[in-house]
Amino acid sequence: MMRVPYVAVAEAGELAPGQMKRVRVGGKRLLLCNAEGSHYCVDEMCSHEDYSLYFGCIKGRSIKCSLHGSHFDLADGRPLNEPADCPIRSYPVAVEEGQVWVDPR
Repeated sequence: MMRVPYVAVAEAGELAPGQMKRVRVGGKRLLLCNAEGSHYCVDEMCSHEDYSLYFGCIKGRSIKCSLHGSHFDLADGRPLNEPADCPIRSYPVAVEEGQVWVDPR
Protein backbone atom coordinates (compact mmCIF):
# COMPACT_ATOMS: atom_id res chain seq x y z
CA MET A 1 0.00 0.00 0.00
CA MET A 2 1.25 3.47 -0.92
CA ARG A 3 2.04 5.79 1.95
CA VAL A 4 0.27 9.02 2.78
CA PRO A 5 -0.03 11.53 1.11
CA TYR A 6 -0.66 9.32 -1.96
CA VAL A 7 -4.35 8.66 -2.66
CA ALA A 8 -5.76 5.90 -4.92
CA VAL A 9 -7.75 7.52 -7.74
CA ALA A 10 -8.28 4.76 -10.33
CA GLU A 11 -7.73 1.12 -11.23
CA ALA A 12 -4.45 0.62 -13.11
CA GLY A 13 -6.17 -0.48 -16.33
CA GLU A 14 -9.15 1.89 -16.12
CA LEU A 15 -7.90 4.47 -18.64
CA ALA A 16 -6.81 3.59 -22.15
CA PRO A 17 -4.21 5.80 -23.86
CA GLY A 18 -5.83 9.12 -24.76
CA GLN A 19 -8.42 8.92 -21.99
CA MET A 20 -8.78 11.08 -18.89
CA LYS A 21 -10.78 11.06 -15.69
CA ARG A 22 -11.83 13.86 -13.33
CA VAL A 23 -10.77 13.20 -9.75
CA ARG A 24 -11.14 15.19 -6.55
CA VAL A 25 -8.22 14.79 -4.17
CA GLY A 26 -7.60 16.86 -1.05
CA GLY A 27 -10.22 19.38 -2.15
CA LYS A 28 -8.51 19.86 -5.53
CA ARG A 29 -10.12 19.25 -8.93
CA LEU A 30 -7.60 17.22 -10.90
CA LEU A 31 -7.41 15.31 -14.17
CA LEU A 32 -5.85 11.87 -14.35
CA CYS A 33 -4.62 11.30 -17.91
CA ASN A 34 -3.23 8.35 -19.81
CA ALA A 35 -0.89 9.67 -22.49
CA GLU A 36 0.88 7.10 -24.64
CA GLY A 37 0.48 4.49 -21.89
CA SER A 38 1.84 6.63 -19.02
CA HIS A 39 -0.28 8.21 -16.29
CA TYR A 40 -0.14 11.92 -15.48
CA CYS A 41 -2.15 14.11 -13.12
CA VAL A 42 -2.66 17.85 -13.59
CA ASP A 43 -5.00 20.61 -12.44
CA GLU A 44 -8.36 20.31 -14.18
CA MET A 45 -8.71 24.00 -15.00
CA CYS A 46 -6.81 25.84 -17.72
CA SER A 47 -4.49 28.57 -16.43
CA HIS A 48 -5.48 30.95 -19.24
CA GLU A 49 -9.20 30.98 -18.49
CA ASP A 50 -11.19 29.12 -15.87
CA TYR A 51 -12.21 26.34 -18.28
CA SER A 52 -12.04 22.59 -17.75
CA LEU A 53 -9.29 20.80 -19.65
CA TYR A 54 -11.55 17.73 -19.47
CA PHE A 55 -13.33 19.11 -22.55
CA GLY A 56 -10.04 19.13 -24.46
CA CYS A 57 -8.02 16.20 -25.72
CA ILE A 58 -4.71 14.47 -25.15
CA LYS A 59 -2.20 14.85 -28.00
CA GLY A 60 1.03 12.93 -27.51
CA ARG A 61 2.14 13.86 -23.99
CA SER A 62 0.22 17.13 -23.86
CA ILE A 63 -3.35 18.17 -23.17
CA LYS A 64 -5.19 20.70 -25.31
CA CYS A 65 -7.66 23.24 -23.95
CA SER A 66 -10.66 23.25 -26.27
CA LEU A 67 -11.53 26.88 -25.47
CA HIS A 68 -8.49 28.64 -26.97
CA GLY A 69 -6.28 25.81 -28.23
CA SER A 70 -3.40 26.07 -25.77
CA HIS A 71 -1.47 22.86 -25.11
CA PHE A 72 0.15 21.98 -21.76
CA ASP A 73 2.92 19.45 -21.17
CA LEU A 74 1.43 16.73 -18.94
CA ALA A 75 4.76 15.97 -17.24
CA ASP A 76 5.47 19.47 -15.89
CA GLY A 77 2.38 21.55 -16.74
CA ARG A 78 4.19 24.16 -18.80
CA PRO A 79 2.25 25.85 -21.61
CA LEU A 80 3.49 24.85 -25.06
CA ASN A 81 1.81 27.62 -27.06
CA GLU A 82 -0.20 30.82 -26.68
CA PRO A 83 -2.52 32.18 -25.52
CA ALA A 84 -1.71 30.41 -22.22
CA ASP A 85 1.48 31.71 -20.63
CA CYS A 86 1.15 30.30 -17.08
CA PRO A 87 1.70 26.62 -16.26
CA ILE A 88 -0.83 24.31 -14.67
CA ARG A 89 0.28 22.18 -11.72
CA SER A 90 1.30 18.60 -12.27
CA TYR A 91 1.28 16.03 -9.47
CA PRO A 92 3.36 12.90 -8.79
CA VAL A 93 1.70 9.67 -9.95
CA ALA A 94 2.55 6.06 -9.09
CA VAL A 95 1.04 2.78 -10.25
CA GLU A 96 1.20 0.11 -7.56
CA GLU A 97 -0.90 -2.83 -6.40
CA GLY A 98 -3.26 -2.47 -9.38
CA GLN A 99 -4.11 1.14 -8.50
CA VAL A 100 -3.12 4.58 -9.77
CA TRP A 101 -2.02 6.81 -6.88
CA VAL A 102 -1.63 10.61 -6.81
CA ASP A 103 0.23 12.84 -4.36
CA PRO A 104 -1.97 15.97 -4.13
CA ARG A 105 0.55 18.10 -2.23
